[in-house]
Amino acid sequence: MELKWLLYVTLLALGTLAVQAHDVDDDNDGDDVVDIEDDLDDGIEEAEESKPETSTPPPTPKVTYKPPVPTGEVYFAESFDKGTLDGWILSRAKKDDTDDEIAKYDGKWEVQDMKDTKLPGDKGLVLVTRAKHHAISSKLAKPFVFDTKPLIIQYEVNFQNGIECGGAYVKLLSKTPELNLVSNAATLMMLYDACFVSYVMATSTFFLPVLNPDNSFEILVDQTVVNSGNLLNDMSPPVNPPREIEDPNDQKPEDWDERPKIPDPDAVKPDDWDEDAPAKIADENAVKPEGWLDDEPEYVADPDAEKPEDWDEDMDGEWEAPQIANPKCEAAPGCGTWQRPMIDNPNYKGKWKPPMIDNVNYQGIWKPRKIPNPDFFEDLEPFKMTPFSAVGLELWSMTSDIFFDNFIICTERAVADDWASDGWGLKKAADGAAEPGVVGQMMAAAEERPWLWVVYILTVALPVFLVVLFCCSGKKQPSAAEYKKTDAPQPDVMDEEKEEEKDKGDKEEEEEEEANEEKLGSDAEIGNASQEEEEEEEVEEDRKPASEEEETVNRSPRNRKPRKD
Repeated sequence: MELKWLLYVTLLALGTLAVQAHDVDDDNDGDDVVDIEDDLDDGIEEAEESKPETSTPPPTPKVTYKPPVPTGEVYFAESFDKGTLDGWILSRAKKDDTDDEIAKYDGKWEVQDMKDTKLPGDKGLVLVTRAKHHAISSKLAKPFVFDTKPLIIQYEVNFQNGIECGGAYVKLLSKTPELNLVSNAATLMMLYDACFVSYVMATSTFFLPVLNPDNSFEILVDQTVVNSGNLLNDMSPPVNPPREIEDPNDQKPEDWDERPKIPDPDAVKPDDWDEDAPAKIADENAVKPEGWLDDEPEYVADPDAEKPEDWDEDMDGEWEAPQIANPKCEAAPGCGTWQRPMIDNPNYKGKWKPPMIDNVNYQGIWKPRKIPNPDFFEDLEPFKMTPFSAVGLELWSMTSDIFFDNFIICTERAVADDWASDGWGLKKAADGAAEPGVVGQMMAAAEERPWLWVVYILTVALPVFLVVLFCCSGKKQPSAAEYKKTDAPQPDVMDEEKEEEKDKGDKEEEEEEEANEEKLGSDAEIGNASQEEEEEEEVEEDRKPASEEEETVNRSPRNRKPRKD
């Protein structure tokens, strides 16, 4: 019992201290809360004395950056950790049919560290300017030929300032004798595009398009497949054009009837159809509510309104007080001229129209005829495209500081996975190591708001208090010493007495059952005897009326013998 009361008092004190601390934190902007905060600090100091000395979380493991190194044959690998644009060519081309001011590819590229990086030393290619055309490219170590090995392209993008409208296009530049990286043509574009989206990626987004020789493809984002299919069946528009196309010169005949239904030409409007009947009519059964103020307007001029001092009647016109709701109408059902409410007109039918019937001349929806496609071709191996020998970026974006990193082009998935683990995976690990755990977050929050220590202690003390309360609140068994102080029997003696009472009760029940059986037997004999007596009495009663009748007959005057004198 003493322990229970001690827990009650402790819990009440901690709860009171937590409430006071929370109130102080809510009102800590005023100068008049200094004394309360001093009292709170005293409570906090006591709570801090009770907590372990090692309250700070252990230091997070430090992730050291190391440039990724290809683990197999690659056609292209670039991590930009040299800190320069060596090997990259800026495009000087101009876009056709565009104003000269925006037609030039004069956007700025630089190699920089990523903003807010948790991995110092990791550099990347950054699109620095906004609202400009940007183009940059670099040659492969050797041309990629589409034959029996898959094409794997992998790179990272980080929209450091979010993205409003722009993209992250990667172009593969065709291998041609006249290939000029300043002005080039692309074989294939691998892209990420977004417009009218605004977000910031906490870590670099990892893109991995894969093309296989069997024409299948996969697109992975952050190592998750977001699209897959087959180049022959799942592309829109399709890789192969259709065999037939609609004849662009075909025209629909003037008498072609596309109407599946037409108005019945034989239908006639009924004579009683009134097209002029209104849809709503006044309710003739309505009655004006009592107390309706017909002479009071719904709105009146505000009597408290005053004309502004700067009101110029020559410029602003004659001043009028603003209208407000008539105060006299608040207690009345209404003011002004009362009008009957409108209800639906049961006789309203609207404008008559003939019913629709099937069109016997219906010819269906007209389509131009099909003709052979003059540009038709069939490529059953779309994977085998023109070889490419360079990779490039061509972007126009309203967002600056787009960060590109860790490009690789290869044919083995294991090589790409190793490259991703050493680059993108290292960034993920660094971000995870920099984020504090749950305990660390709680410690940091308590450092900013010391009263949280009381909440933590209260949170731990409450379940402990409940466990102790339930465990200690059971009925206490008396000790052997207490039995000696009184004449109360001990548990063993009480058990023996209970067994004796039970045996005695069972014996008494058996005796009662035997007595009942004997009683039932005697009752049965008595019943049989009484039944025999009743039968004898019935026989005697049957005989008694007969003798009485005979005696009556004998006493009758007719039956008397004449008396002799």
